Amino acid sequence: MSIYRQLGVEPVINACGTVTRLGGAPMPPEVLDAFRAAASEIVSLEELQAAASVRIAAATKTEAGLVTSGAAGALTLGAAAILAGCDPARMDQLPTCDGIPHDFIIAREHRNGYDHAIRAAGARFVEVGFNEFGSGAGVRRVEVWEYAAAITSQTAGIVYVCSSDACPPLQEVVTVAHRSNLPVLVDAAAELPPRSNLQNIPATGADLVAFSGGKAIRGPQSTGILCGRSNLVSAAALQMLDMDDHPQLWSPPEQFIDRSKLSGVPRHGIGRGLKVSKEEIAALLTALDLFASGAYDSQIADCRRWLEQIFTGLVESRSVCQIVEPSADGQWPVLEISIDREVLGKSAFDVCRELRHGTPPVYVGHSGLPRGLLTINPICLNESSVLILIRELQAVLCE
Repeated sequence: MSIYRQLGVEPVINACGTVTRLGGAPMPPEVLDAFRAAASEIVSLEELQAAASVRIAAATKTEAGLVTSGAAGALTLGAAAILAGCDPARMDQLPTCDGIPHDFIIAREHRNGYDHAIRAAGARFVEVGFNEFGSGAGVRRVEVWEYAAAITSQTAGIVYVCSSDACPPLQEVVTVAHRSNLPVLVDAAAELPPRSNLQNIPATGADLVAFSGGKAIRGPQSTGILCGRSNLVSAAALQMLDMDDHPQLWSPPEQFIDRSKLSGVPRHGIGRGLKVSKEEIAALLTALDLFASGAYDSQIADCRRWLEQIFTGLVESRSVCQIVEPSADGQWPVLEISIDREVLGKSAFDVCRELRHGTPPVYVGHSGLPRGLLTINPICLNESSVLILIRELQAVLCE
């Protein structure tokens, strides 16, 4: 019997993708084996994170890395590292930033609900540009000179939210920031795949980059990666690690935390609630190795075959279906189902609601619902769930 049914929770068919609300990506057997193996022994978290730093640095071509509690945790820790550095007094002070430069410049069109993770550290946003393109009020996007014009003595850094069409180019923003000796914190949570972004985004010179560990990398859903400059990654680690030790005995790995740069031993930092377990670290590193080596690429053919099965199963439906091919290497295709309310007698929202209330519940991609589109993302499906998905879609779309 399903462990979830034992708990009174019905498992769902996830045709939505690696979303947090449905538990992220399915972990491969190798990742689960690493999780179980890590649970059987005890290890120093400082030493384990130091070892993880070496592995992450190699995969991302950066100076250092840290396993975090999701990309959101990485953003909070990254912001805290920029605000406090390795100053124990400032670490104790956060999120109160009296006397500390704490303005982070961000493009207005980059603002989103996830940036609360950065503000939680005590950062105050200074917005630049106008979202004219998104609002339909014009054609211009934020321009790099606007970042430069917003820099003051209270500026702590710049936040950049990566996407395939983000403007201006990250490299230009990094150049402006570094001209004023300011760090750039990048939210690249969902920018994998393509696999090349693992190195290409940090290669812009961005000081800290946050990736999700529970999406395309397929580590534990609650994990993330913070990578970049070693001094900032070290400061971020100090905000998160357990610091309940005698100063006379505390001896972190030198290559990870340079104690000579600390005026004293920090206490528990703002990241205490963002800690990760030894099992999560081991599993994430295993998943990262698989992702970076291209081990998942062979599954794209399965994804396409499943979508073709679903497409064939809906030939008799009163909806138009099309398989949309990926725009970058390492990505997978998706199936779009167009719902015509006049023809079907119900809206895309109605169809989505019926699927969620079915047995088993089916969750499909819903970003296109206002335009009458359902999206089938195959990354969390398997051979048996595809057959169930076809049955449930037929029941709703072919009745």
